Amino acid sequence: MAVRFTDNQIQEMLTEIKILPNDWKQSLSLKPKKLGHDESQLDIVGEKGNNFRIKMRLSQFDPLSFSVILCFCLKETNFLFRLCRYNGKHQHTNTIEKQTFFEFHIHYATQRYQGLGVKEDFYAEPSNKYSDIYSALDCLLSDCFFISENDAQLDLFQPGGKK
Repeated sequence: MAVRFTDNQIQEMLTEIKILPNDWKQSLSLKPKKLGHDESQLDIVGEKGNNFRIKMRLSQFDPLSFSVILCFCLKETNFLFRLCRYNGKHQHTNTIEKQTFFEFHIHYATQRYQGLGVKEDFYAEPSNKYSDIYSALDCLLSDCFFISENDAQLDLFQPGGKK
């Protein structure tokens, strides 16, 4: 299924408030898979009713080989559009910019890279904001407007809070 989003649509999805359920840490605990890595995932509904999924993958052999991914789930389909991906330390080359680096890096979905016919989140930027899968998850949660269910409920009782 070929689904394309503009940079503005991608930004709206990234900045939509996403509410983490109280048991989110348990849901994202990594579980062994047959392919030599551990995985977990968590489905979340955003404030505007959009569906999102956090996926985590960690190599059982290399602690620097990991991904923490935020996907937009297209309604009434099983299509996942990767909005951003916080990767471990390995070499990456941005095709358009011809920029190569060997660092921890964050992939972002872009309109330009979708136009090339490559993965929507192929563009990446080096990052020193995290150093392992768990600090990468913390960054994703912070960068992509996640709040805990308890915080969302507290907002109802704050002056000017959401109603």
